[in-house]
Amino acid sequence: MKKINIAVVGATGMVGRTFLKVLEERDFPYENLYVFASKKSVGQKLTCKGKEFTVEELTENSFDRAIDIALFSAGGDISKRFAPIAASKGVIVVDNSSAWRMEKDIPLVVPEVNPEDIKWHKGIIANPNCSTIQAVVALKPLHDQYKIKRIVYSTYQAVSGSGVKGVADLEEGLKGNDILSAYPHPIAGNCLPHIDVFLENGYTKEEMKMINETKKILNDYNLKITATTVRVPVKNSHSESINIEFEKPFELEDVKSILKNAPGVILQDDVANNIYPLARSATGTDEVYVGRIRRDFSLENGLNLWVVADNIRKGAATNTIQIAELLIPTLK
Repeated sequence: MKKINIAVVGATGMVGRTFLKVLEERDFPYENLYVFASKKSVGQKLTCKGKEFTVEELTENSFDRAIDIALFSAGGDISKRFAPIAASKGVIVVDNSSAWRMEKDIPLVVPEVNPEDIKWHKGIIANPNCSTIQAVVALKPLHDQYKIKRIVYSTYQAVSGSGVKGVADLEEGLKGNDILSAYPHPIAGNCLPHIDVFLENGYTKEEMKMINETKKILNDYNLKITATTVRVPVKNSHSESINIEFEKPFELEDVKSILKNAPGVILQDDVANNIYPLARSATGTDEVYVGRIRRDFSLENGLNLWVVADNIRKGAATNTIQIAELLIPTLK
């Protein structure tokens, strides 16, 4: 396998640090690794594969060296500014922010779902929203078999999705200190039906991300989708209730068999023994867990699923690195 040079942008953040962890775990074949962050993080030491790396400030000249792939997780504004600079210098950017996801000429990729889309990148590939990634990993094999007509998403999203501030809000709240650094209301002992900003249509930006990204990734703009996304007092891993209406009839055992054999999916569906996906069990892993599979008797060809995954790993860092792995054979 070709040895390549890789950069991590936003290396000191929660996802950036997880990039380094996943690069090490998967033994990603880099020759040189460069770690970039904001000015305040310059000089920090980060470790990957037993070697120490010093954080450099991200500047417009950061990519004036041989870098093949840059993994970005530094927020939309940084991505908008620096991803085009990197791409102009021959670097392939895999971006974890929302900055590029809905741009027509930029692939939005989940490797288990639409790996072929990397072929038409022009220097930037977008990593989808965490809640969308785990949903489409479960939905794609069912869509292929039964053709989905409509999806109703209800999510139960962990505070790590808001970064270190979200985790701090929960941890302090559990001690009785209701600090509000990440949310407009205390998160401890609460459920907030409010992720990202509210839009004029009454939905939140997070809800519209799920709706629009699902259509793009599955390459089906006729899908009818609605969503309610909720922040819950769980430290890590997102849980989702997904209600699906298919065009074709199905048998439950066939659905379970399809999911059991689907890439990246682990079936956990044995309610007689209280086995179903749990946030605590998913944390620290890269798979998407699916269970509570049952027919929706309120409509023809309706199905309910419970889907759980680690939002920092599969929902962000691991998916990004899986995309980078797909790129390796394409590098000259």
